[in-house]
Amino acid sequence: ADIAQRYRISKYPTLKLFRNGMMMKREYRGQRSVTAIADYIRQQKSNPIREVQDLEEISSLDRSRRNIVGYFEQKDSDNYRTFERVANILHDDCVFLSAFGAISKAERFSGDNVIYKPPGENAPDMVYLGSLTNFDLIYAWTQDKCVPLVREITFENGEELTEEGLPFLILFHMKDDLESLEKFQQEVARQLISEKGTINFLHADCDKFRHPLLHIQKTPADCPVIAIDSFRHMYVFPDFSDLSVPGKLKQFVLDLHSGKLHREFHHGPDPTDVAPGQPIQDLASSPPESSFQKLAPSEHRYTLLREKDEL
Repeated sequence: ADIAQRYRISKYPTLKLFRNGMMMKREYRGQRSVTAIADYIRQQKSNPIREVQDLEEISSLDRSRRNIVGYFEQKDSDNYRTFERVANILHDDCVFLSAFGAISKAERFSGDNVIYKPPGENAPDMVYLGSLTNFDLIYAWTQDKCVPLVREITFENGEELTEEGLPFLILFHMKDDLESLEKFQQEVARQLISEKGTINFLHADCDKFRHPLLHIQKTPADCPVIAIDSFRHMYVFPDFSDLSVPGKLKQFVLDLHSGKLHREFHHGPDPTDVAPGQPIQDLASSPPESSFQKLAPSEHRYTLLREKDEL
């Protein structure tokens, strides 16, 4: 039981990967077959850093991805070994590249250098300014750049996100509607950065997630739509156009934490929200049940979920 608690084991079988004594965030969720597990191990053993032979390769990077580029005097150095440790942990979230010696000299005017190239052709580079031998510092900096505040939820990562146990604040948008996504990202960063760790900020493709939309009586034609899934019920942000109203999105999240969203779904507006002289009505209703809870680990797939006293 102590080991299960320490490594957050809540179901059997669970396969977790450790690198340099550090447990990776993503556990193995593929097929439980010899071939699939062997392929996974081979993939994990491959070098997570691509060595570039010409700086022209940097200018032609895929700017739809998050890229971390290290420029080093030599590969056999403490600086590069620390960079390699970070890349081994975060290679699923970022593309890691390196250049050495004469090839990297133009980018090493003040010594070895690590740069983050964010998505977007015109997005400015960000330079790591800390010690390159301090693993904790460079790991924290790289994780902040590689793991976006607002993540995309898919059917592939749904179980993983659900297992984190945090409610979802989700923007449903059409895949090519990047403007709405950008507005949502900006307002989450502006209003809700203090709520990181209490709720997961996500975005989802309206076409792929039609079923959760139907749960809240919406269709892709209604997108963009913002909703909270508390894993008990789903609650809809009243109007996407109110997204940029100062404090509006934050209040929506605070109302979830306080229980106000749940109360108002069952009993109508709180008395404090009713204008003076206006009668208080008990508007009994039933909020839609959680839709994303269905992406949680299946009780039919894992033994511990079926046999509650196994530990």
